[in-house]
Amino acid sequence: MSVVTVLFLCPDCLAQLFVNNNYVYVADKYLYVKQDVNLQSTGNIYLRNESQLLQGTAGNSTNQGTGTLAVFQEGTVNNFAYNYWCSPVGVASAGIGNNSFGITILNRPTSLTTSSPATMLPSSSLDGSTTNSSLSIAPRWIFKFLSSSLYSQWFSVGASSTILPGEGFTMKGSSGTDTAFSENAIANNPGSKQRYDFRGKPNDGNITINVATGMRTLTGNPYPCAIDLKAFLVSATNSTGIAYFWEQDKTVNSHYIASYRGGNGTYSPMGGPVVGSYGNMGIYTPAVFYAYDGAGTQLAATGSGSNYERRFSPVGQGFMIEGSATGTVIMTNNVRVYQKEGAGNYSQFERQSSSTPNNGPTNFLPAIPSVSGFDYTTVSTAAIPQIRFNTLLNNEAVRQSVLAFLPSATDGVDFAMDAKSPDPANTMDMYFVINNGEYIIEAIDFDINKRIPIGFKNPTPANFKIAVGEIINFDGTENVYIHDKELDIYHNIKNMAYEMELPAGTNNTRYEITFVNSALGVVLVSTDGFDLIQNNASQTLTVSNPKSIDLKSVSMYDITGKLIFSKTKLGIKNNYQFSTSGISDAVYIVKILTANNEEFGKKVTVYNGK
Repeated sequence: MSVVTVLFLCPDCLAQLFVNNNYVYVADKYLYVKQDVNLQSTGNIYLRNESQLLQGTAGNSTNQGTGTLAVFQEGTVNNFAYNYWCSPVGVASAGIGNNSFGITILNRPTSLTTSSPATMLPSSSLDGSTTNSSLSIAPRWIFKFLSSSLYSQWFSVGASSTILPGEGFTMKGSSGTDTAFSENAIANNPGSKQRYDFRGKPNDGNITINVATGMRTLTGNPYPCAIDLKAFLVSATNSTGIAYFWEQDKTVNSHYIASYRGGNGTYSPMGGPVVGSYGNMGIYTPAVFYAYDGAGTQLAATGSGSNYERRFSPVGQGFMIEGSATGTVIMTNNVRVYQKEGAGNYSQFERQSSSTPNNGPTNFLPAIPSVSGFDYTTVSTAAIPQIRFNTLLNNEAVRQSVLAFLPSATDGVDFAMDAKSPDPANTMDMYFVINNGEYIIEAIDFDINKRIPIGFKNPTPANFKIAVGEIINFDGTENVYIHDKELDIYHNIKNMAYEMELPAGTNNTRYEITFVNSALGVVLVSTDGFDLIQNNASQTLTVSNPKSIDLKSVSMYDITGKLIFSKTKLGIKNNYQFSTSGISDAVYIVKILTANNEEFGKKVTVYNGK
């Protein structure tokens, strides 16, 4: 790993990095400045080929100067779809400190050091576009979302420079292509991947993000370098410690809300202050795409998103956080790292990447330069022990939920571990139920006898199919069941989906995930001297008669009273066995009639996988 250290010393230059009448060009390296940066009007820093700037300032930024730092980042959508962004720079000024951002300082690269300003279209224009000589942006689609919960609370920014440091914003991409300039053989825009040159004063130091209880705020990575998202979230008091990422069906080419198809993926860092380390990569679950009406209300599920690596957030990446209290969340330079973008580096800007993995020793991260000095070679890249459940929602989309196993987790809500449903307003979903809340990632300390409540909701009668999608680094149980508590039936979903038809409404009490089938081989002991054993593995019902009572008959009925079978003239034996192989899965009542006409009844559960 290479580092560029530049220090200009002159009587009038008190900044640690002072650039005047010149520029610093950094390619495929990182530049570390311990304190502040002063860029004079003709002084510039060019970060190219994944280069990044790290600063060690403690406290608020003291960067200054009308010169600019320039860093590239590419979007991932066309002119119809959104990316979530967070700018690494603000408007350049002679004053000290971070400045606000506006899209007017975005540029189209023309060479490694030159760019031309993007054209701002009128507010009535819908489509940004690009050619080999121009780039236009539609300000109509620039919004921010601050401590809000409703679609109507998106705040239009347009082309104004009112986006504060640490505030995220939405921006649609551009139509067309631009192959006039390339970096690393990648064109400015080969199609739906517009490159922008962010030029301005580099953000630095403490970034304050306002939050409110139960409300979400669009924020993101505010620095001209990658950040350790896990390190940020586990220190983000006043938040839930979870990040949400917008994903969208990019085949839908429409500006009408009623045509949108999208949703939020969820990243849990899987560890808070109680854990005391950053020793895992966290867990991400893909988005469920929903349809929307003209007012932005979520309707039916329509599809599913992709899986991404989220431990490190690249330059410009935006995401949502949710407040757990009203106040502020502070991001500091301690979360800044030098990590190139790509799936192999656990850092993706809302897309799959073919970047070559930056592998260190087997199953551990390599050394990663950071402001905090944290030793990343102690971080295991092995996935956290987990079970991933796939639930097909009315044959339209798959909700993936994750049950993770960590010794430090509790059965309640754990900060920076348990993740709420990313789309709380949706009307069709499956989730874990924790303290009456809806969660799609739950961490527990594994115990084979634990029962994990799950819930379903649907606005109209709907079909759900649930199965284990994947078991990762976990061998604590042979089987995984969904238990229907109402019928007392266990369905093994480890290798086969369980299908159910549910009436309209919310059901948070009927179903649970278990690791033990209590109906298998369970002995029902009664005070009348008989034991009933329903062995579903061997498909037999055994009536134990230790007192050698003379039996007249043994009969089985379903819960409606229908006779399933009746065996008579049994005589006196210690045990009686009856086959249940041809019987459907259900709860049944077994009645025993003695020769003295005494009758005893017990419930049994038959499960033959039918």
